[in-house]
Amino acid sequence: MPVEMKLTAVTRTDLGKGASRRLRRARKVPAVLYGGQKGAVALTLEAQQVLRLMDEEAFYSQIITVEVDGKAEQAVVKDIQRHPFKPLVSHIDLQRVVADQMLRSRIPLHFTGQEELVKSTGGVFLHELTEVEIECLPKDLPQYIEVDCSGLQVGESLHLADLKLPAGVTIPALSQGPDHNVAVVTLTPPRVSEEAAAEDGAAEAEAGEETE
Repeated sequence: MPVEMKLTAVTRTDLGKGASRRLRRARKVPAVLYGGQKGAVALTLEAQQVLRLMDEEAFYSQIITVEVDGKAEQAVVKDIQRHPFKPLVSHIDLQRVVADQMLRSRIPLHFTGQEELVKSTGGVFLHELTEVEIECLPKDLPQYIEVDCSGLQVGESLHLADLKLPAGVTIPALSQGPDHNVAVVTLTPPRVSEEAAAEDGAAEAEAGEETE
């Protein structure tokens, strides 16, 4: 059953580093909601709810319902600050979503057709990217971009321009010139183990001695 992408928040007026530390000790997460035609609002979130949603891939790219003091707003996660070594969230930035305004979001890439090629070619897939920044209206926001690798030959790559995008979705990086059409995934030649390489080297050396 899909997890509902919803955060329950309350506005806060106690700001500053000291206030944020007190919130985190109380198992709360400080946040800010900004964008659209409204001003920025400081929020308090429940840490348990945040951590549960962070286990879901969609939390980082899809539209989330943020219920602020009982009133629902639509937003996307723009930044998450984590504790350097503890499983804690220090702060979350949320950007409001407006129906008729273009938004940018980082969407995960889902790769297909890899297993068959690995079996048939012995090649190794090198994933240069696992997500891509896209731009679209909120109604066109995809859950992910599928990358079909089934047609690759060993030594070939798929680039950003090769991705099949849903209607209404673009990749902003591609408008910045050909240098930004970076590789997404490459099928590299089979890896030769160190033992096999050593055996081949010894065999070549032995063959060289026999011809002398």
